[in-house]
Amino acid sequence: MNINTIAKAIFCVALGVSLVSVSHAQNEGPAGAQSAQASHSTKAQRKEARQQARAKKNAELKKLEDAGYNPAKGNDPHYPQDLQSAQKKAGVAGAASQ
Repeated sequence: MNINTIAKAIFCVALGVSLVSVSHAQNEGPAGAQSAQASHSTKAQRKEARQQARAKKNAELKKLEDAGYNPAKGNDPHYPQDLQSAQKKAGVAGAASQ
């Protein structure tokens, strides 16, 4: 076998593999579309979960601020104590520290 024959054989094998993968992708049809819809609905569910978690944390922070906690203070020397006292006043049991 000479080099031209080997090169032709390699080319044919590579072409065949690429054609098989293209035809396989085309045969997926609606299944591929369903997979895209499933990932889209999963993405929507994750977005909804993030929005709910954010709303819960914002409500909790609002309760703490109403109870006297000010998170905007920089380098507060009474940091752990004032947060803990605001948690006791607001009835939030340490969840804000997570």
